[in-house]
Amino acid sequence: MFKNIGIIAKRDHIHINEYLSKVLTFLNEQNLNIFNLNSKTEIESLGSSCDLVIVIGGDGTLLQAARLLAQYKVYLLGINLGRLGFLADISPTEIEKSLDEILNGKFIEEKRFLIRAKVYRENNYLCECNALNDIVIHRGNMPHLITFETSVNKHFVNKQSADGLIVSTPTGSTAYALSSGGPLIHPALNALLLVTICPHTLSNRPLVFDGNSEVEIIIDPLAQLNCDGILYHELEQGDKIIIEKHQDVSLIHPQGYDHYATLRAKLNWG
Repeated sequence: MFKNIGIIAKRDHIHINEYLSKVLTFLNEQNLNIFNLNSKTEIESLGSSCDLVIVIGGDGTLLQAARLLAQYKVYLLGINLGRLGFLADISPTEIEKSLDEILNGKFIEEKRFLIRAKVYRENNYLCECNALNDIVIHRGNMPHLITFETSVNKHFVNKQSADGLIVSTPTGSTAYALSSGGPLIHPALNALLLVTICPHTLSNRPLVFDGNSEVEIIIDPLAQLNCDGILYHELEQGDKIIIEKHQDVSLIHPQGYDHYATLRAKLNWG
């Protein structure tokens, strides 16, 4: 069902040439049209030309591909060369077998959604970014806590001091939010998650709410805005950040994919 296949590879991985060669050899034998991404400037061509994009790398590489390609509505498939593999879940040892099944329509499709942050300064729009895992406001390298006010759908939630705040999707609940004490959320749920980083209060708890909500955060004094772990913008006192659901991305998993089996394997549940 896929005729035009794009490839995004983590070029600095020690084994990338070996596995990229294996993928290209298999695809060439199927007489498919192959588009190999060599620079970020080609991403528009890749998105508009391909039915499926194969990402060879870790979850970070797939996160980047999702942010760049969500608007093009292509399918994403991850071959995991990283450590965790919550998103990129095909083992390098099963490349040919998994690709053969997927190209013949035997796969599991899963929708995940991204979130978008818009930054305003004195009510003037500054910039925006999107994320598949999480958007984080944190103190950066400053030695003191930051203070921020949080509202959901125009309803004031709280004002608190902490190292920062994580606004996470269900996809991101297994990432930074998890290490900060947040709950695991099934990726099929339409939900958003607020997790405070090192709060200066013992009563603070993570907050899960409807995924169609609008989150408003006003910070004091200075902070940094990160999208999927990438520093995006330096925030100043009084800056307002509006975060809400953005676009969907379609992930492909091999047959037999089980979210709970992934959790057991990656989190060492036994």
